[in-house]
Amino acid sequence: MDFSQYDLVIVGAGFFGATIAERAANELGRRVLVIDRRDHIGGNAYTHTCPRTGIEIHKYGAHLFHTPNKVVWDYLNRFTAFTDYRHRVFTSYKGQAYMMPINLGTICQFFGRRMSPDEARALIAEQAGELAGHDPQNLEEKAISLIGRPLYEAFIRGYTAKQWQTDPRELPASIITRLPVRYTFDNRYFNDTYEGLPVDGYTAIFERMLDHERIEVRTGIDYFEIREQIPAGTPVVYTGPIDRYFGYRAGELKWRTIDFEEEVLDVGDFQGTSVMNYADEDIPYTRILEFRHFNPERNYQTEKTVITREYSRFAERRDEPYYPINTAQDKETYRAYRELADAEENVIFGGRLGTYRYLDMHQAIGAALKCFEAEVAPRMV
Repeated sequence: MDFSQYDLVIVGAGFFGATIAERAANELGRRVLVIDRRDHIGGNAYTHTCPRTGIEIHKYGAHLFHTPNKVVWDYLNRFTAFTDYRHRVFTSYKGQAYMMPINLGTICQFFGRRMSPDEARALIAEQAGELAGHDPQNLEEKAISLIGRPLYEAFIRGYTAKQWQTDPRELPASIITRLPVRYTFDNRYFNDTYEGLPVDGYTAIFERMLDHERIEVRTGIDYFEIREQIPAGTPVVYTGPIDRYFGYRAGELKWRTIDFEEEVLDVGDFQGTSVMNYADEDIPYTRILEFRHFNPERNYQTEKTVITREYSRFAERRDEPYYPINTAQDKETYRAYRELADAEENVIFGGRLGTYRYLDMHQAIGAALKCFEAEVAPRMV
């Protein structure tokens, strides 16, 4: 491959990399090469059609687009229309299904009586008062101080233990800064102004973003196998793991990962909703996704359905990292890598893996738009 023909090389074809590539080609008229070690574009937002059912699958877990940012919303609407999907989540606990996040409906159902908003507030305040005057020392104590022990034991303890593979009493209180409780019957999961799912799926967005004569996309390519072939002085936008870029010289950053167990079932509807969390600690998975419910506007067949069970655990080096653990040691390690990154003259680090932070899709796009204006464009004029 002749890398000398490209003005910019982008490592990673997720939202951060695709946004930079689209802007560089359309706004600056530059030739861009996008590479990705996976065999597809779209990063973790990649979607595809299940051949056995015709149902669109989110390969790497549910991706629900929502944003308060009109700039990001308007930008993405150049490449897709959105459905009017509004995300709602339910939690299974001891054989009952409850609305999430915790709201007035959840509280009334759990305690077995109808309450007014003020009555519910008073009840939760009373239960949270168990730890009044005590500085929470761990996640469990912090959660109880916010919502009381009964709701914590039902909806937070087991789910958190499975998410972190750690007893909540051994997790720092800082992990939970707040637990949302709504004293209305509103069970919409997100509060953002803009929300929906792309009409043609996420992969179609990336295909349109990268469909430009000045953009070349190569999948199945590991950057570390070709990096020495990129001419010195060629700007690189790197969205892979920052610790791997520097050979883990300052240590490994810790992440949580998810194992996905996909299954096709011979029923038209398995759970009646897109996402069902499982709060019971003796159930090994954290949630089940049923993809047909993400697109009720589509005329899917009704003989089969597709579900995915999610299992959370600590990531090893060979795993796909999803959520940064961000302990004090991790933050110190990342600072060391950030100093090394700042010294790299022609490499810009971005995205979730390149900046060691969790980014929703709209945040990745917003960060990429800012990065393009502040860092990419000035290097290419």
